[in-house]
Amino acid sequence: MTHEQPPTNNTGTDPKAAPTATKPPFTDDSEHNLRLADTDNYDGLTFEVIEQEVAEGKQVVSRGVYLAPNLITTLSLLSGFFSILASTQGEFYKAALAIFLSGILDGMDGRVARMLNAQSPFGEQYDSLADMLAFGVAPAILVYSFALEPLGRIGIGCAFVFTACAAFRLARFNVQIGVVDKKYFVGLASPLAAILVTSAVMVAVDHNDWVGQFDALIMTLFAIWIVVCGLLMVSNVKYYSFKEFDKKKVPFVALIVGVLVMSIVLYDIPVGILAIGVIYALSGIVTTIKAKM
Repeated sequence: MTHEQPPTNNTGTDPKAAPTATKPPFTDDSEHNLRLADTDNYDGLTFEVIEQEVAEGKQVVSRGVYLAPNLITTLSLLSGFFSILASTQGEFYKAALAIFLSGILDGMDGRVARMLNAQSPFGEQYDSLADMLAFGVAPAILVYSFALEPLGRIGIGCAFVFTACAAFRLARFNVQIGVVDKKYFVGLASPLAAILVTSAVMVAVDHNDWVGQFDALIMTLFAIWIVVCGLLMVSNVKYYSFKEFDKKKVPFVALIVGVLVMSIVLYDIPVGILAIGVIYALSGIVTTIKAKM
């Protein structure tokens, strides 16, 4: 007596077995990724990013992330995190330098993404989150730990104003991409606001012989300064972005002026950076007042 075998398909596999997640024929990568995004219930341990992006003028769905720009963003995030740790331990100069390093890395990741054509929605959102820590939280903790802690709740409030304004600034920037003129920033950019605050701390550390760290006047000035820098971020004052500056020719004398400015800054780098930052912050206010008049 023979036993009947269950019917099989022409591939020799059980037709009742669960279908495998193979790519169906005549389906491009974008459509395949879209089907995965629609059917995946995201149960279990998974490490995957599925997002919509524009490629060759059309919307496509892709998986994965671009390595180079996101690694640079991660380094910027690490620098901001280190700055917070250094501030809480009283290493104010190290904390300030870490914020400056975050600013340099923040400028690099965008340029690398554009050079490699590796821009993506994930990268934009990740960059904003890293900026929030490096330029919103880290400078506020630095100033609070350095000068505002003796003010109690007033110091906490002033530091929080800066952090909240940085969050508002980044959120507004994200929703206004493609709407505002790229030549200008609407409101002071968060890295520049962070540099204004950070360079002020560095100046105070370098010249502590005539600037007392816990002097009442200095604490008041720092409280006012961090609030002003925060409010400039959420203002509608327009600041030149310099995004197209490197694509235009300028008179040769501009190069000589640049060398002279760098020479002056090198004499006292924190003071020079703070002075340039203040001039830049005032330039937007003056331009706005002239436009109103």
